[in-house]
Amino acid sequence: MRLSPAPALDPSLAGSLVLLHLAVVAGGLALLSSASASGLESVRCRLQGTPHPPAFSQDGDFVIGGVFSMHYYMHTVDHSYTSLPEPLQCTGSMDSRELRFSRAMVFAVEEINNSSDLLPGVKLGYQVHDSCNSAPMAVKVAFQLVNSLDPMFDTGEQCTGSATVTAIVGESGSTPTISMLRITSPFGIPQVSHYASCACLSDKKQYPTFFRTIPSDQFQAAALAHLIRHFGWTWIGAVRSDSDYGNNGMAAFLQAAQEEGICVEYSEAFSFINPVSRVQRVADVIRSSTARVVVAFVASGDMRILLEEMDRLPSPPRQWIGSESWVTDPDTLRFGLCAGAIGFGIQRSVIPGLRDFLLDLSPQKVSNSPMFTEFWEGAFGCRLGIGVGVEEKVCDGSEDIQQLQTPYTDTSQLRVTNMVYKAVYAIAHAIHSIVCEERENSTVNCEKNLNVKPTQVLERLRRVNFSRNGYQVSFDANGDPVATYELVNWQIGESGKMEFVTVGRYDASLPPDQRFYIEREITWLKNSTQVPVSVCSESCPPGTRKAIQKGKPVCCYDCIQCAEGEISNNTDSSDCLICPEEYWPNAERDRCILKPVEFLSFHEVLGIILTACSVGGACLAITTATVFYHHRASAIVRANNSELSFLLLFSLALCFLCSLTFIGRPSEWSCMLRHTAFGITFVLCISCVLGKTLVVLMAFRATLPGSNAMKWFGPPQQRLTVVSFTFVQALICTLWLVLSPPFPIKNLTTYKEKIILECDVGSAIGFWAVLGYIGLLALLCFVLAFLARKLPDNFNEAKFITFSMLIFCAVWITFIPAYVSSPGKFTVAVEIFAIITSSFGLFFLLFVPKCFIILFRPEKNTKKHLMEKTSNDIRY
Repeated sequence: MRLSPAPALDPSLAGSLVLLHLAVVAGGLALLSSASASGLESVRCRLQGTPHPPAFSQDGDFVIGGVFSMHYYMHTVDHSYTSLPEPLQCTGSMDSRELRFSRAMVFAVEEINNSSDLLPGVKLGYQVHDSCNSAPMAVKVAFQLVNSLDPMFDTGEQCTGSATVTAIVGESGSTPTISMLRITSPFGIPQVSHYASCACLSDKKQYPTFFRTIPSDQFQAAALAHLIRHFGWTWIGAVRSDSDYGNNGMAAFLQAAQEEGICVEYSEAFSFINPVSRVQRVADVIRSSTARVVVAFVASGDMRILLEEMDRLPSPPRQWIGSESWVTDPDTLRFGLCAGAIGFGIQRSVIPGLRDFLLDLSPQKVSNSPMFTEFWEGAFGCRLGIGVGVEEKVCDGSEDIQQLQTPYTDTSQLRVTNMVYKAVYAIAHAIHSIVCEERENSTVNCEKNLNVKPTQVLERLRRVNFSRNGYQVSFDANGDPVATYELVNWQIGESGKMEFVTVGRYDASLPPDQRFYIEREITWLKNSTQVPVSVCSESCPPGTRKAIQKGKPVCCYDCIQCAEGEISNNTDSSDCLICPEEYWPNAERDRCILKPVEFLSFHEVLGIILTACSVGGACLAITTATVFYHHRASAIVRANNSELSFLLLFSLALCFLCSLTFIGRPSEWSCMLRHTAFGITFVLCISCVLGKTLVVLMAFRATLPGSNAMKWFGPPQQRLTVVSFTFVQALICTLWLVLSPPFPIKNLTTYKEKIILECDVGSAIGFWAVLGYIGLLALLCFVLAFLARKLPDNFNEAKFITFSMLIFCAVWITFIPAYVSSPGKFTVAVEIFAIITSSFGLFFLLFVPKCFIILFRPEKNTKKHLMEKTSNDIRY
């Protein structure tokens, strides 16, 4: 920038000059000032550069600027830096959808000008510019909106220019919008965008003058992540525009996806300004990927380029998930590979009268507007006016715009168009609140000559709250509206053409669990109603858990069966749960079931056998006692101490029957009874055997000359011996029961899969004292019987007592290791077996021979026979 000689500039002027320098770099405006030597009383300013005329304009009391990307490319040239640069120019085919946006702004302005309620008597003007979807052109347009476009003008102030607009509608893209805000924000000019959805623009510290009628991508990103999780897709691909819109939107989406447990196989960025090879590489990545779902946070122009490349070579079908920028763009409907695409779009709306306004293009109106001329020639494939080539078709007037099928004339899906409409009305309401007041007679008076500053409009915009065509318009503290979306699905209609169908809703103002809902059936790939599957690994069924594959994302895993004692009752469980103590997994390991309870029951085979043996032994003892009682006067009964014999048979019967207390479900009483009854009855039994052994020894001593041993061991002494030995055991059992009695327990350690009901001995000392006392008496009895085994009289039964005690001791010696090592109910079975076996040993050796003689050899049941001496053995 060149300046004529002037006094030193103050800081505010210096700041303005910096902005003007940016305009020169962008090929835009500069100011040349000249002043008198006495000061800056009069400043004459001249625009440096060629102004870019607006596409549509109209004078008014208050002018609203509009910036739209009606072309998608900007003509670029190499600068020599030796001459003024050429003016920036848009090139390429026209985006008729953006043209419709710009015309919607004009329609809203004219509708307001004809309104008697809003700004009555005030005429709004507009300047609508084409930014070519490029930051340099957007910067140039911003300077033109900030400064006057007159080639030369005088001002009494420094050459800072004066804003020609009170507010700006636009831009369509986030990156050009950011570039514009860098220019307009210092001047306090509010900018209301209809399509710039980058979440970064909600930062009021950087962009204090920015508002928008379209929701922030922060909400859309969360909605897309929720949508993907709703359909169970955990393995996706991601592509984005390499711009502020794509990069910020995808970053927000990836963060939300991570929170939802979604993994991304690839994330690629590209832009329409990239070389073709870059777009081809992105297309190849999509074709070769394993993810069947592709999330595209892409601007509509970039998406068309990518889909053209994808359409060039066949590839496996992909389920496309789109951002609102392209998923509701009619220009993309021609790509059949996106059939079944789904995404969130701006809420569809109706603007009465807009279609008639759009189609109201007279030949004169088309001829007078270069923008309309270009649109007309491109839509009908003919040329207007002079300079038509030989090969070119001339527009002959038969063209009927009513029959034209383009995004410009399609008003069936007014989504973003309504955002433009609401933006104009929001600015109009802000101006209305400044220049108009309501009188007592309900009439509105507006002062159109007020000098309304953009900063005033900015302040009032923050507080606007109105409804238009049934849609509420307001802004939060970040300049954002309430986020509401329609879930749009690409479906083939009855005509055979692809069309947008609303299948659900998303409302960020509702509670989290009510924001998203689907209201009609969705069509997926190949016009199917079956939801496609896109996962890195198949779901792990209940009973298994996920094990992450080394070096791969968390969505890639192996399914491993839950360990013993653990379950997983959900699909895709990360961990297995340990069952509670008394529960165990079922065969499928998907739920915990109560462990089966095990104890030696009367109803099982082993219990029945042991019960039969116990009852049978008791019956034999009672039968033998009956036989002995019936033959109580016989020699063999009288000779074998009938009193001790009957007591021994009684104790043996009790020994057999006490084993029954070990069978059945353990209880407190059965646990205390089984060991004490067993201990006392066995001591009673062995005491009787010990008494019989002493009788044999004393009887032998009594036959010696001069011996009176029998008088020291007569019947009273025998009874006292039995009672004394039994009392000691009873005393031990009593102390055991008082101090620490046995009690029932659930054994959860022996078997993991079942519960063993058993009796804990309580005091181990008491338990082993009872067993030890029994063993001590048995050993004493065995020793005494062993000493008397060779006494010569037939009266002598010491040999049978010896063998019986030998069997008894052998059984109980082997019982100890078997008892300790036997698991579960077999521990009790071993103990019962030892009781029954030792009892049968005593019974068979001590009573069966006598019963045999009584019943089958009565000739030997005489005193004479019993007194006979044999040199070899005792004979019965």
